[in-house]
Amino acid sequence: MHFHSDGRSRGLKPRQLPGDVRGFVNRGQELGQLDAILTDGGGESVSVPVCVLAGTAGVGKTSLALRWAHRVPDRFPDGQLYVNLRGYDPGAPVTPQEALHRFLSALGVPAAAIPADLEAGAALYRSLLAGRRVLVILDNAATAGQVRPLLPGTAGCLVMVTSRSRLSGLAVRDGAHTLTLGTLDEAEAVALLSVVTTPYRPQDDPGLLTELARLCARLPLALRIAAERAASRPRMGLDDLIRDLRDESALWDALSVGDDEEAEAVRTVFAWSYRALPAAAARLFRLLGLHPGAEFGTGAAAALDGGTGTGRIRHLLDVLVGAHLLEQTGPDRYEFHDLLRAYAADQARQEESPEERDAALRRVLVWYLHSADAAQTWINPQEAHIPLDPPGDGLVPASFADYDEAMRWYETERGNLLAATRAAEEAGLDVIAWQLPAVLRSVHMLLNPFEEWLAMGRVGLRAARGLGNRTAEAELLESLGMACTQSHRLAEGAEYHQGALAARRETGDRLGEALSLNDIGLIHLRGHGLESAKGRFEQAVALFRELAAAHWEAVVLANLAEVTYELARPEEASGLVLRALEMHRELGSQGGEGNALRILSAIQRDRGQPEEALRSAQGALDIALTHRNHMWEGYWLLELGRAQQANGAFEAALVSFQRAASLQRRLGDRVREARAWDGAGETYRRLGRPGEAADFHRRAAAAHRELDDLWHTALSLDGLAGALREADEADEAGRAEEARRHWAEALRALASYDDPRAVELRERITTALAR
Repeated sequence: MHFHSDGRSRGLKPRQLPGDVRGFVNRGQELGQLDAILTDGGGESVSVPVCVLAGTAGVGKTSLALRWAHRVPDRFPDGQLYVNLRGYDPGAPVTPQEALHRFLSALGVPAAAIPADLEAGAALYRSLLAGRRVLVILDNAATAGQVRPLLPGTAGCLVMVTSRSRLSGLAVRDGAHTLTLGTLDEAEAVALLSVVTTPYRPQDDPGLLTELARLCARLPLALRIAAERAASRPRMGLDDLIRDLRDESALWDALSVGDDEEAEAVRTVFAWSYRALPAAAARLFRLLGLHPGAEFGTGAAAALDGGTGTGRIRHLLDVLVGAHLLEQTGPDRYEFHDLLRAYAADQARQEESPEERDAALRRVLVWYLHSADAAQTWINPQEAHIPLDPPGDGLVPASFADYDEAMRWYETERGNLLAATRAAEEAGLDVIAWQLPAVLRSVHMLLNPFEEWLAMGRVGLRAARGLGNRTAEAELLESLGMACTQSHRLAEGAEYHQGALAARRETGDRLGEALSLNDIGLIHLRGHGLESAKGRFEQAVALFRELAAAHWEAVVLANLAEVTYELARPEEASGLVLRALEMHRELGSQGGEGNALRILSAIQRDRGQPEEALRSAQGALDIALTHRNHMWEGYWLLELGRAQQANGAFEAALVSFQRAASLQRRLGDRVREARAWDGAGETYRRLGRPGEAADFHRRAAAAHRELDDLWHTALSLDGLAGALREADEADEAGRAEEARRHWAEALRALASYDDPRAVELRERITTALAR
């Protein structure tokens, strides 16, 4: 059997290109220039890896990029990556880190395994694209800094950037080719109008179409909006439509203090089309400008509008899409062109009172809050809900039929949930700003999206402190502590949990105090600080027992059993875990039962009961699979692999360790992923294949060393040295000296530990070195 330790899929071919532009005409010269950029004349290789399409807003940069990309898919057999960087959007632009996250996910890297560090993420991205031919489109970039981390390191890929700026830095430093788009010439502009209008009004005078094109400054965005309006009114004379547009233009001329003819033409066409909307559609248009994220669905639109049913909202959204004022990007997903989003927000400021704007924003934020709470019910039903006020009359949060539906909603709305949290803070809605990250903690703790988990938690913590709400502050401190613990930032996590403990003691929250004690104990256990962990668990158990909190008492009894087992006291540990197992079964707590079975399996192995250990570990895994809980599954598979190994089922053990490593990579838990590699290494040694064993232990040791996890580094190095010595004895390849170096490093790593297992390991390594 071959164990695949790398969870990434080199064969994955992303297909992120948006659909081709309907009714695209002209730009033949520019398409030819792009064809010339693609090849060096022989048609074999990309000669210029970066191309910048520059031009004013609305000139059709994105349309041209997409039209060309759809013409040459065969030139990029490994796929296309696309991101709208929103460099000119009224909201926050997409950061290079956020864009890398999307690209790495599309290339098969699990979200939690994506490096938090920008440089490390960019390096991984370049590695994945090395030797591949991928088209990368970076739409609406504002600066070279937004683009540079997203450049592949291979000449086989082509990067196409669209921007209102020429991004000269890319030409100077990165050899970018720049193609500047001007407005369409008169014939092209008339052709674009005609392709939309002719099926509905074939009798229009070409001279009037020319006049309409001039009033639109021959800009494709303005031309398409004007054409859609003309097509929707086939019985209205084109001269009447032009008169309306001239009147609108005169109004803008009177209000304008600038001399940007193209920008004024665009705004004029926007206003002309907007004022032609039915009143309900116009109001929805401007309220959508207040939405915190760039993309949205029907539910959020209905919340902004305040009580309008989803059927009516869909009709109004269709009106806006038909008027070319909104784009439908997928089933029930919509977004603005950045210019139109800015225009909509400006109309909201002009036509809605501050009270109406505040109310609309609050409604949509409450909609996201209660929808997230409903999703939690399916995604992590084991966790308690925080108390929320009712959503209010007429507000209908999203609801879900099952786990899959809730997960799809969460994955679709992730960006909006972070944007909503930030918008709540900016609007001074501090209660929503702390409740949203608190509600999502139970989802984050299962999926480990560390970057957004920490970002939302910090916003929530500021909001809770701004309110002086120590109870809410403790909730957010605990959430941040969990994020740090699960991403192995143990010192930082300990600080957050100590802060939560202090807040809970101050408010007299004794249940919360016991929870914080348990959290701190878990951090010490992760760092192999066994006596410290044991002390915290004992304090927590006593408090839970006093409070008659039987569920939590059972949880911490199991944790106490685990630390007692690690302290090499299996008889005492057995009594504790059996009591915890009995309590969980009485309470019907299957998650707690599974964790207790995992610990019991380890104790049974230690006591020479391999068959019983296998039954316990399999029972734990069955619970994880029943609940579709990947965190449980990934962790409990480690124990199943060890139990299978103890029973001589080595092939089955390798399967368990492979599955565990894959899940831990997806969850971003690098320590447990490395422990799975160590498990595979141990199994290969037992199979008499020390060379393969050494490879896995070496990889595990490198990961633990990078994470500054001294205890597991020592364990990995001991396994590596043992495998190298066995390989040396088998083929006399001279590996003994390398084995000695690793054992010496292991002894240095063990110097700060004095528990019985550490003492035993130190003595065994010392004996091995003395041979």
